[in-house]
Amino acid sequence: MLAWSSGKDSAWMLHTLRQADEYEPVGLLTTFNEAFDRVAMHAVRSELVRAQARAAGLELVRVPIPWPCSNSEYEQAMAIAVSKVQQEYGVTHMAFGDLYLPDVRAYREAKLRDTGITPIFPLWQRPTPQLSREMIGGGLKAIITCIDPTKLPAEFAGRSYDESLLDDLPAGVDPCGENGEFHSFAWSGPMFKEPIPIATGAVVTRDGFVFADLILQE
Repeated sequence: MLAWSSGKDSAWMLHTLRQADEYEPVGLLTTFNEAFDRVAMHAVRSELVRAQARAAGLELVRVPIPWPCSNSEYEQAMAIAVSKVQQEYGVTHMAFGDLYLPDVRAYREAKLRDTGITPIFPLWQRPTPQLSREMIGGGLKAIITCIDPTKLPAEFAGRSYDESLLDDLPAGVDPCGENGEFHSFAWSGPMFKEPIPIATGAVVTRDGFVFADLILQE
């Protein structure tokens, strides 16, 4: 089971797992803000994630969380989800797209320690300047959906994740956004059977972040 944010790192993780052929991906596990029916933090509409799952040929496992959501509420929702995927899908491993934050990895490992599910980190410690360009060169296409304006100018919201964007990033901004500078939505690439048709909607500021809305074109 893949911990799926809908972004570029999750998508490239799926591609990496399939290339290695060591594990069999069965589904995408995603937390959704119940109040807005959008991916937590990325603010991507749920229908877009369903389209990703179809294009990837995998099941989508929704994890509803309240808004606002305390850490204890989040952990309870995730514990229920972990039990569900273990029982219903026979999941033995959970894959995460984390790159180099050791505290985040340690937290995930601690929460899965007694569950019978082993966490794996297919992209762990890949140098992000090279990884970012490998993703783009490998055919991944993504849109920036969320910006932390204290770390990156708001006008990056809604831009394509491409070589031009990487060249324009200010000094100190991680090219994969691993420090929370930005989040994305992957809409095409070798992990999908077909591109996900999207249009960019309004750009809004909410709760201290800048969001670019994406709309599924069907």
